[in-house]
Amino acid sequence: MASANKTGEIAARLDRLPSSRYVWRMIILISLGGVFEFYDLFFTGYVVPGMVKEGLFSAQSLGWLAGLEAIKIAGPGTFVFATFAGLWVGTLILGQIADRLGRRKIFTWSLIWYMVCSAIMAFQTTGSSLIIWRFIAGIGLGIELVTIDAYIAELIPRRERGRAFSINQFITYCAVPVVAFLAWQLVPLSPLGLTGWRWVVLIGTVGAVIVWFLQLGIPESPRWLAKHGRYEEAERIVARIEAGVQAELGRPLPPTVPEPPEAESEGSLAEAFAPPYRTRTIMLSVFNFAQTIGFYGFAAWVPTLLIHRGIHVTQSLEYAFIIAIANPFGPLIGTLFSDRIERKWQIVGGAAGMLILMTIFARLSDPGALIVVGVLFTLCANVMSYSFHNYQAELYPTRIRARAIGFVYSWSRISAAFAGLAIGYFLHTGGITAVATFIGIAMLVVIGVIGTFGPATRALALEQIAH
Repeated sequence: MASANKTGEIAARLDRLPSSRYVWRMIILISLGGVFEFYDLFFTGYVVPGMVKEGLFSAQSLGWLAGLEAIKIAGPGTFVFATFAGLWVGTLILGQIADRLGRRKIFTWSLIWYMVCSAIMAFQTTGSSLIIWRFIAGIGLGIELVTIDAYIAELIPRRERGRAFSINQFITYCAVPVVAFLAWQLVPLSPLGLTGWRWVVLIGTVGAVIVWFLQLGIPESPRWLAKHGRYEEAERIVARIEAGVQAELGRPLPPTVPEPPEAESEGSLAEAFAPPYRTRTIMLSVFNFAQTIGFYGFAAWVPTLLIHRGIHVTQSLEYAFIIAIANPFGPLIGTLFSDRIERKWQIVGGAAGMLILMTIFARLSDPGALIVVGVLFTLCANVMSYSFHNYQAELYPTRIRARAIGFVYSWSRISAAFAGLAIGYFLHTGGITAVATFIGIAMLVVIGVIGTFGPATRALALEQIAH
């Protein structure tokens, strides 16, 4: 009981902290680590045209993977599949190690993992080796995605969790217009004899090295330390944070408000399937399977979708860049209401907007109108994104947070892997209309499952939500 009380005390001291630059500095450093994670994740759709031009998806280059041509998906769909298959392995199988070894350690080493693997991928000369290394890099990305969500949820005071996730995604999504711009400028060229798409990949790995050094000062999660009996370390970190905040504000900190301690348990994934978490796990699994179809179905395929509207490959990359500029602004707009509107309704609202806008996108052919609708779709998608990353991190206790997030989020990775193949198939057989129908049905599932089964979390302590 004493250990449970200590864990509750650590949580209460973190949650009573007023808004301060000291705490936000930690969130920004974590987010900088996520910038190149998103850069790596989102370059998929922008570099594919260059890979196609280089012949990396020809039957000879793909080797044994060319057999997928029987179902009309050998090619770009194979690359998208490899990305998300690797993410699935990382989130489901390895995401749980952040619960065992700590948030900070896994955050750091998964960054190195996908940075090195992406650099190796940039020098592959056959489609088969390219896809293998993309799969391996995806594993590191999957681990990082899970760890960041758990990390932020546990460090930020409860009244600012929504804003923390919106700022986190504003920073990380800044990578998307950057990679889109670089692809637009470099993919059609071959600077120094190296094809442009390879430069796009390598630039991301160089930036990740810089970020790795910047984030070395981030502390371990005090909640995680306390849950693992490392009270002295947790106490030192919380005391240092309190001293920094108090020095910045120049006034005493408010008193702590007692919070219910977490249950005494070692924690295992099986707990996510027992009350009160079973309904949440099923809900989030179904949600994640569906949401990715809309989110990455558009983001990863936008240059190709534009080409199918009769736009030249170079122009499609230019238009895709303009649409990509919108990515950071969805979360930035969200800072105005992220802690004022219940999280579940932000998710539902974003999905409803995506449904309507994708239906309109499928009926347009004018480039200007396509860009406007593409921008609005992207804003809605990113409101949904920062909201659900926050939401699923809130719904589980510290002892199983990373492994539970990893499990429910893994459904989005496997969904995205097959959605990439499915969209390639629908695009081939039914055009943009078939793709829009596929995405629209997925968004209806999101609206139904979250709107019906999602619990309230706004302004509640993580320990309250866990009970």
